[in-house]
Amino acid sequence: MRQPKSKEKIRKDQILEVAARLFRKKGFSATSVRMIASEMNMEAASLYNHISSKQDILKELLLTLAREFMEGMEQVEKSNSNPFQKLEMLVSLHVKLTLAHPDQISLITGEWVHLEEPMLSQYVAHRSDYEKRFKSIISDGMKEGFIEKIDVDMAVFSILSSLHWLYSWSGRHRDLAAEEIEKEIKQCLLYGLKKRESFS
Repeated sequence: MRQPKSKEKIRKDQILEVAARLFRKKGFSATSVRMIASEMNMEAASLYNHISSKQDILKELLLTLAREFMEGMEQVEKSNSNPFQKLEMLVSLHVKLTLAHPDQISLITGEWVHLEEPMLSQYVAHRSDYEKRFKSIISDGMKEGFIEKIDVDMAVFSILSSLHWLYSWSGRHRDLAAEEIEKEIKQCLLYGLKKRESFS
């Protein structure tokens, strides 16, 4: 049974949520700790009771997200699904996380470059590993006859680029249910890869 969050944890989560929204709107560099505190109706000094720095906030937002993607990837890899079904599962993972954390997701398109070492290298390693495993699933799909012969690097670039910017598109289509978004995204990004004979 999951333990209820403490007041400290709830407050910190609220700070992270507000910071992500400001980083998305103004950019990391243009957002100050004072701005975040003001949005929280707190004094800047009080904010430091919950976080150590603006850099600490960015680190937590990005590395927490990276861990969620890696955990999702591990679940997909362990499943008994075929490679094409695994790609569908990964699209579902991206849609789920994007709709749950759109402001946080927006940071992966550019603001991550403001991470300082050693966290920058750690984050880049997470991204590279995720992309490598994504490519591996597509390659397996080609070998096993579920996916057409394609340029794997181009396929992964096209799919992940679209998914990374989904937060912007979904924000303008709030009337669509998650299931409908998943269906449309899969139709647009994946079904052109599928072997024709496997449609039957």
